[in-house]
Amino acid sequence: VALLVGEVMVFLTPSTSAWRCASSASRLVKYKSPHNSPYPSSSSTWAETIRQFTSKEKEEEAHHYPGPKQQKPKRIILCRHGESLGNVDDSVYTHTADWRIPLSEKGRNQARDAGKRLAKLIQNEKCFIYHSPYARTTETMKEMMSQLKQRPRQCIGTRSEPRMVEQQFGNFQNYEEVQESRDERVKFGRFFYRFPSGEAGLDVYNRVTIFISTLFRDTHNMRKEGVAMEKLNVVVVTHGLTLRLFLMRWLQISVDEFEEMYNPDNAFLAVMERQTSECGTKQWYELTEESAKHLRIKQRTVNPLIIEFDEEDID
Repeated sequence: VALLVGEVMVFLTPSTSAWRCASSASRLVKYKSPHNSPYPSSSSTWAETIRQFTSKEKEEEAHHYPGPKQQKPKRIILCRHGESLGNVDDSVYTHTADWRIPLSEKGRNQARDAGKRLAKLIQNEKCFIYHSPYARTTETMKEMMSQLKQRPRQCIGTRSEPRMVEQQFGNFQNYEEVQESRDERVKFGRFFYRFPSGEAGLDVYNRVTIFISTLFRDTHNMRKEGVAMEKLNVVVVTHGLTLRLFLMRWLQISVDEFEEMYNPDNAFLAVMERQTSECGTKQWYELTEESAKHLRIKQRTVNPLIIEFDEEDID
């Protein structure tokens, strides 16, 4: 059976009772025109219609999906920085600019351990690293890279990305005022609460959204330059709240669900793995079970549009 749903032609194969996309039409053996269809009913005309449709789809794939199964990077890996001096003692923020606060010695060890875990995960594959320009994230990135030295040229590039910085709380912070604001934020809600001299979670969400567009464009350009997407891992070294808001945006998590999430541990790797549809033209990402459990996220993926029907619903 072949049906036109909106602008998408979908097919039902009697042998599997499964819906296939147009690029899988070659698996069909015979076609039948739906009752009262405005389209020609002869089998030869239907076959020609399908051939034309699949030909157009292949044309579009060649334009929009060069190498469809390698369209997107293999993984997107988000890492929170190692322990900073600010994590050890909040009073540091009162006399040191937030963006200049470095890692503690424990934080450096955590970052090196994260690098070892990254190396084990990606094996001999390539990676490209974005990092917040803050001292603690930049140092984390460098310590992680030190664990990739045994694999020359494994990291194909790094970029300092200001849009992935920590939520802004103000300049040199008044310790008492910030603590009062943090307590108030718990009652008001982390996403919409705005610090008196800083940002709301919503502001971070908006700049993360813009960064995701840049990530798409960058990987598109890498692909044009010949970088193999099936062996590329994108790593983003950032901050706890920013990491959570990135996932909120990517996975389309609601505000209520976001409020139930918590920061990952220092130097934790949250991993999203690429998934590919059976017909090969659609790809999306799924957060690993370990990452979802650690972050208390129920929704691990946003699948591309899939329409399912029961056989009894179809004439």
